[in-house]
Amino acid sequence: MKVTSERRYALFQAARDSDYVKKVHGGYFNVFVKAFAEEGETWDLFRVVEGEFPDMNELHKYDGFVISGSPCDAYGNDYWILKLCFILQTLDAMEKKVLGVCFGHQVLCRALGGKVGKSYSGWDIGIRRVRIVKDLSACRFPGDLTEIPSSLSIIECHQDEVWEVPSGAEVIAFSDKTGVEMFAIGDHILGIQGHPEYTKDILHNLIDRLLNNNSIEVTK
Repeated sequence: MKVTSERRYALFQAARDSDYVKKVHGGYFNVFVKAFAEEGETWDLFRVVEGEFPDMNELHKYDGFVISGSPCDAYGNDYWILKLCFILQTLDAMEKKVLGVCFGHQVLCRALGGKVGKSYSGWDIGIRRVRIVKDLSACRFPGDLTEIPSSLSIIECHQDEVWEVPSGAEVIAFSDKTGVEMFAIGDHILGIQGHPEYTKDILHNLIDRLLNNNSIEVTK
């Protein structure tokens, strides 16, 4: 799916499409494009979880990059995760706009020198109120993410988290569950622990799948 453009963005998809998302939304790529794309932009898809990456010599052609969520651990040492970290380090050096969502937030932190790991307080699933502590007006990211209030509610689904942000990064949002809900480096790097691209039906289906494979359980 492409829209002819002057500005060009790439999605690094770090999760395989679920049957539900393919059937209802046409894949996670369409979910991200619907959430973030504006008229006159081109969006390209790279399924990094399957080892699909852009040519290093093509990175300069993009205005920005988005890294999706994933069931994989951002601190894992799978080849594709290590390659993704290298590309993210390159994009940071180029001062390219990069937005990381959930796993993307965590792997972006890891790649740039921060620390990530299992959440000390376990899974966070559902709607979470987060508090914004920094003005983002100087940043420009897809989907007008800078136009946000002092606090907001966002869909969350994660059991890993950022423990320590990279040197030079600023924590710009937190919640009563997670200390680093968002972080930024300069005006080109932004990590978001929550899922601004998710719709409630995607969350409900994900919860059902996690329950069915015993990843989580209902507590009384």
